[in-house]
Amino acid sequence: MDAKALRELTTDELRDRHRQFKEELFNLRFQNAIGQLSNTSRIKEVRRTIARVLTIIQEKESAAGRGVRG
Repeated sequence: MDAKALRELTTDELRDRHRQFKEELFNLRFQNAIGQLSNTSRIKEVRRTIARVLTIIQEKESAAGRGVRG
């Protein structure tokens, strides 16, 4: 997923996506370990998407915090 599509989601939806991507990463790593994974680049792709999700969650929480204070 690209960052633009992720920014349109709510924080709760982002947390749910984070959980889904973590599960997918676990499954990909497991498949890789037993030699069943044919597209190993998907692991890198999922890791980057997880990082994007976490970054956007942080941005949204930071923006919400600033709105309350000031």
